[in-house]
Amino acid sequence: MTHPPAPRSSTDLPGAADRRPAELPDVRLIEGMLARRTTNGPFRPGPVRREHQHLLMRVAQAAPSHFNSQPWRFVLIEDPRTIETVAEISGQSMTELIEAGVFFERYRRYFRFTEAEMEQRRDGIHIDHLPGPLRPFTRQIFSDAGLRLMRQLGVPKKLGEDNRKLVAGSPLLLAALLDKSEYRPGELSGFYSVFGLGAAVENIWNAVGALGMGIQFVSTPMEIPRQWRRLQELLHVPDDLELMAVYRLGYLPEEGKRPSIDWSSRHRKSLAQFVSRETCGVPEQE
Repeated sequence: MTHPPAPRSSTDLPGAADRRPAELPDVRLIEGMLARRTTNGPFRPGPVRREHQHLLMRVAQAAPSHFNSQPWRFVLIEDPRTIETVAEISGQSMTELIEAGVFFERYRRYFRFTEAEMEQRRDGIHIDHLPGPLRPFTRQIFSDAGLRLMRQLGVPKKLGEDNRKLVAGSPLLLAALLDKSEYRPGELSGFYSVFGLGAAVENIWNAVGALGMGIQFVSTPMEIPRQWRRLQELLHVPDDLELMAVYRLGYLPEEGKRPSIDWSSRHRKSLAQFVSRETCGVPEQE
């Protein structure tokens, strides 16, 4: 089992037998949340319908925020020239991160290499898709020797180009920002603002599946400050706003081609690994 099983009907939910029909939750909503996924592959090339874009903004707006401050701001990006520039920045960032070994050094602790390891840990990502020449060296590719081999094979440039193509082929980008009058790092308002934006983005993430869409974080430019500044300049971010994240969205194809290096991350921790009862010292049982 890779994630908690979705209930087949309202009556499968805990306590359902004791409730009247009007009190039963909408099982479709719960199933959708349990089925939430990140899209690593390409989207269909057609544009995202304007009504779907606005619906996603409405579900984001419905998220909770401190004193209803609604500190989030969003930019919907469809201009192919802007998307292509973001794609170039993202691809260049990916190449640089892989070439320097920064990406693997920073995130090595999250990598898993077998299904058994995933089943035991129930977190991280299972690296289960690699270019042919690297497959015999699955566990070694993130070592110094593995990085030298990857450079010799041109893997950093290949991954950067794959990343560029994914972003460039996305019909819609979404920039998420915070109002600096609310977002003040080091103060409680800073935490409240980030918490609220996280809830807003999670609402979007849970809603895209119902629209036949997918979403993915365009994260690599954030890893390199000068590249992040390029995105801020490209989007004309004013001084009173803080650019927090960029996402790519689109409609899902029937079957998508996987990137050169890809992973699965569908496992979730057991209750006892992340839930306690009454105090932190008493793990919750299934």
